[in-house]
Amino acid sequence: MEIKLTLALPRDEYSVPVARRILSRSMDVLGVTSEVIADIELALTEACTNVLDHATETDEYEVSAGIDGTLCIIEVIDRGSGFDSSVKGLADAPPTAEDGRGIQLMRALVDEVTFTVRPQVGTVVHLEKQLEWHEDSVIRRLTEDHAATRHGPWSDDEHMEDRPDPGRP
Repeated sequence: MEIKLTLALPRDEYSVPVARRILSRSMDVLGVTSEVIADIELALTEACTNVLDHATETDEYEVSAGIDGTLCIIEVIDRGSGFDSSVKGLADAPPTAEDGRGIQLMRALVDEVTFTVRPQVGTVVHLEKQLEWHEDSVIRRLTEDHAATRHGPWSDDEHMEDRPDPGRP
């Protein structure tokens, strides 16, 4: 069984808590442990805040989150021009640094973080986190005796190219 939600959001400071609360509440209802939810909330907050701080050439962004089995995959997609992620967040930020900790935090909180710059789409921040479930979780009841899905909740290159640009009517 796959569960997926996608939010198209304005590039506004109020959109960050909206995305965070929708995702965390959804995971709570399904029965994800609070420790895992807290890690995902903070990583998502950092990814969304980076859009607000750095993707200045866009007015909107998208948050797509999916759960498939014990894996949560989140993609935050802006419509900006991108950056060189190969050097960002790999070294510890100095204790007095005012910025530069976001990517470092994401890498510490989730199991996998990747950045992809796609022309005419923008930057895709891809986060993966293994989920832990409460014993009596709703998801266990929903997925018992059901075959796994044939595809995951994350986007691929083929689907990204077909996705409409939110900046166009």
